[in-house]
Amino acid sequence: MSNNKDTVRQYLDGFNASDHERILACLTDDVEWELPGAFHLVGKAAFDGEIENDAFEGSPVITVTRLVEENDVVVAEGKVQTRKKGGDVLNLAFCDVFLMEHGLIRKLTSYLMEVK
Repeated sequence: MSNNKDTVRQYLDGFNASDHERILACLTDDVEWELPGAFHLVGKAAFDGEIENDAFEGSPVITVTRLVEENDVVVAEGKVQTRKKGGDVLNLAFCDVFLMEHGLIRKLTSYLMEVK
């Protein structure tokens, strides 16, 4: 596995464990995270504040079905299951596009869709 793919795997495993330190170690200091139409965050502090969103409880379960790389771009596709506060389960399909810089995540664009 390439260094970039390994970083993305570490990042996703960090989310599965809600491990802020592990996630943040995968990011550049000036990281950007964009969820088109929802938010655009810049910097580790802003990113850290969104790792555990107040609308949800517990850690998500992220399953990667495809991980591809070309040059400094890694694309991860899969599904996420998470629990909203109040107990409802939310199932999502995702496609995350990671722009890498020196083996770290420089920019992440996340595309999410609810699966009923």
